[in-house]
Amino acid sequence: MTQAELRLCSLLLQEHFGEIVEKVGNSLLRTGPRPLRLLVGDTGLLPDQVKKALCVLIQHNLVRYEVQPRGSVEYEARSKRILRILRYPRYIYTAKTLYGDPGELLVEELLLHGHLPMSCAVARVADRLTETMEDGKTMDYTEVSSTFVRLADTHFIQRCPIVPESPRSAKALPHSAPALAIDEKDMYTVPRLSLVGKGKRRHSCDKEEEGEHKTKRQKQDGGSSETSSEVVRTMLRMSEVTTASGASHTQPLSSNEIFRSLPSGYNIGKQVLDQYLALLADDPLEFVGKSGDSGGGTYTVNLHKALVSLATATLESIVEERFGSRCARIFRLLLRKKHLEQKQVEDFAMIPAKEAKDMLYRMLSENLVSLQEIPKTPDHAPSRTFYLYTVNVMAAARMLLHRCYKSVANLMERRQHEMRENKRLLEKSQRVEAILASMQATGAEAAQLHEVEEMITGPERQQLETLKHNVNKIDASENQVDETIFVLESFIESTTKRP
Repeated sequence: MTQAELRLCSLLLQEHFGEIVEKVGNSLLRTGPRPLRLLVGDTGLLPDQVKKALCVLIQHNLVRYEVQPRGSVEYEARSKRILRILRYPRYIYTAKTLYGDPGELLVEELLLHGHLPMSCAVARVADRLTETMEDGKTMDYTEVSSTFVRLADTHFIQRCPIVPESPRSAKALPHSAPALAIDEKDMYTVPRLSLVGKGKRRHSCDKEEEGEHKTKRQKQDGGSSETSSEVVRTMLRMSEVTTASGASHTQPLSSNEIFRSLPSGYNIGKQVLDQYLALLADDPLEFVGKSGDSGGGTYTVNLHKALVSLATATLESIVEERFGSRCARIFRLLLRKKHLEQKQVEDFAMIPAKEAKDMLYRMLSENLVSLQEIPKTPDHAPSRTFYLYTVNVMAAARMLLHRCYKSVANLMERRQHEMRENKRLLEKSQRVEAILASMQATGAEAAQLHEVEEMITGPERQQLETLKHNVNKIDASENQVDETIFVLESFIESTTKRP
């Protein structure tokens, strides 16, 4: 694990779970699997504190444990799962886009608590949705539970492993920790529960106005997307359950199946669909390929080629932003031609020799391009050696991924610094808001409310607005960097798994 990943994991644990959990998690990340005794010694915490921190980490699937042959239990941090905390807002947004408000809140509750029984999750979400509705209206449990089933069917959520039943034996020795297991076929099976009831409102004065019932985002945007992208989106939605997460291609789908699965509001005929599929299959990018002729023709989405294209476009964009359009032209040229001498780069890119040489060396120093020596003679004499420039996409992607981890960690530290610098003002603002909410609940007059509002001066309000603006910019930057991390990680994983 690199130092950048370790630093980012520590910041994520501290921000979401506090300093004690961060100390325990950081110790496991640095040293690898360890028993409780060594964890206590390494962190300097009390045994009870370490136990509670481990409970929190296990509850959120950030630590796993394993019983050793001699009976001791070792705990191991799951660094990849910890880094996924950065992507939680995107998970919630995706669930909202596909399944509306119930889907959003169900995913949010499960991420917030780590593990939850279905009945508890449904009740919590129904209560939260009821609070945002008009007086006299409530959210029925059955509507939320149906969304829960859809989330499980599409593998957004899964069942937790349990202790397998085993025949009791008088000679069996008690285990120091239970061994949890679950069959793959049962991971997405929802229990048959008869959930009857309606959401309840909390009788409190601090209802969240921002949670007011919003119009659900429609799954389809009508004319805002092209027909070809809708066809590919439909193919991906059909394959999301049947295709393994690390597969290079989706499962083959027939033209007839795709036609039946198109959104109801998307009015295109079967003949038009076949034409679009034929165009996609003939496209040089080869995102969609034809694998057979049965059922009107069977088609697959080449996930690996799509990831390669996305990663390459990301690298090109970074080169252009850092070094300018001419460097990006050279970079694209090397990607297309694979290996070129400096003179060939100058000729093909139509850039003066001195300028091309400078650009190549700048990208070489940043490890975005590499230099390969091909000697004509065994003595490797420079005069009898070809020097070829090339782009090692995998190495460049790994280097940029490392930088992305550092960037996110820097952004998180900057946000924490902004919050610390304005801590007293934030606490004052929260106290004033609590007083106002209490007065509004008791029916205070407008003049009294105005008097309380004036407890925060004009300059302080301006300072709060500036803080809000800065924090929003930092949050948006984190999301943007995480998009790049997702593309690069997916590309590296897909390329590594290929035979």
